Amino acid sequence: MVFYTQMGKLPKKRHIIFRSPSGELYHEELIGNEGFSGMSSLLYHIAPPTIVRHAGVIEPERILASDDPSIRHRHFRTNDLAPGGDPVSGRKVLLFNDDVTLSHARPTETSDYYYRNGQADELIYICEGKGTLESVFGNLSFKDGDYLIIPRGIVYRLKLDSGDHRHFITESRGVIRTPKRYRNKYGQHIEGAPFSERDFRTPEELITVDEVGEFEVRVKQRGGLHRYIYAKHPFDVVGWDGFYFPWSFSIHDFEPLVGRIHQPPPVHQVFEGDNFVVCNFCPRLYDFDEQAIAVPYNHTNAQSDEVIYYASSEFMSRRGIEYGSITHHPDGIAHGPQPGAVEANLGAKSTDELAVMVDTFRPLNVAETAVGIEDGDYWKSWLNAVES
Repeated sequence: MVFYTQMGKLPKKRHIIFRSPSGELYHEELIGNEGFSGMSSLLYHIAPPTIVRHAGVIEPERILASDDPSIRHRHFRTNDLAPGGDPVSGRKVLLFNDDVTLSHARPTETSDYYYRNGQADELIYICEGKGTLESVFGNLSFKDGDYLIIPRGIVYRLKLDSGDHRHFITESRGVIRTPKRYRNKYGQHIEGAPFSERDFRTPEELITVDEVGEFEVRVKQRGGLHRYIYAKHPFDVVGWDGFYFPWSFSIHDFEPLVGRIHQPPPVHQVFEGDNFVVCNFCPRLYDFDEQAIAVPYNHTNAQSDEVIYYASSEFMSRRGIEYGSITHHPDGIAHGPQPGAVEANLGAKSTDELAVMVDTFRPLNVAETAVGIEDGDYWKSWLNAVES
């Protein structure tokens, strides 16, 4: 999925002389993926983006798996994770595999450094909070319900407004994109897709910072976090254009697809990556046949782990969850509506639920961090269907 955007001052052609009003050459930078053949953008800096005063490893990245290998349905209460840190240091990894890492954060402060994830695209769901995504491409405001899509290699910082903040973060080894079936062969979103390019928001204001000093950028790459001190502010860009940049999409701009009879979860899909998909469950009308059962049917999804982040306390097929809950239903075990959910929802006309689901096609590991916030009785919550 690609679309073109430009901001600021640009020369007539690529790779030609481009000078400032005082006569100095601007410095061109290509940023993109897959070498010189993937999506990319060209940025024009006041100074070369290569001037580094210091480089070094801060700490290796260690994600420890739980020592409990049990395969069971799990429920994690993120409300039990203490708020703190900035939007990067405050992340707590809960589930992971070689394709994707799923984290939760309740940050309380803006970092005094900038950040570049050099090994993964990032999808940050803003469950709660407002602020500004500052990047080399300019400023992009965000609020509750926004997805922030930040391709790898982009220098950015999330500047937080006052108030509480909750983030659900998906880091992807592959490119995060909209589903292929929503796009025609030219890359444009087709009629009938649940959103279009008009719903996407790109950087709104290019802020050029022409400052010399010591500017810290922390780079996540090759299993570690590395500190770079640059002699020039990384946001000294006067213009850029291309197809590679941060952008956002609001969950509230997703147009749910409904039918006469219950529709399966793929109709709720919003993004995809390598070996995983992302869906969202939004306020919508239920199925309208008088015999329809609105609650999802029981299902065993071979080669798929299901993770749901509950962005509200309402969810039609679940009980015992709360705002901020995360459930994990692993491959190999049937799951479905909990006792009483089907009967309770017969005749219901609509739902106000809000949730984000990540389905992975390879098994997820439970991180050690998640063990202390697990609801240990969740896997038994279907039992009273036969004992009541």
